[in-house]
Amino acid sequence: MRTTIDIPEDLMKEAMKVTNSSTKTELIKIALKNIIQKNNIKSLKKYKGKIDLNIDLNIIRSRDENIN
Repeated sequence: MRTTIDIPEDLMKEAMKVTNSSTKTELIKIALKNIIQKNNIKSLKKYKGKIDLNIDLNIIRSRDENIN
């Protein structure tokens, strides 16, 4: 999708340097993925302490050994 946006040049240059992006398109893709990832993490954090994962790793490991 083509979109025209007005981004301050100094902000764009600094962001490209920080992310080591070679193109503006690559930079925007990285930024959008980063926003989505941070939002997903934020959404998952609301479940902290609310889900009981009573997992015994030794049981899981022994199951893996029995399969092989």
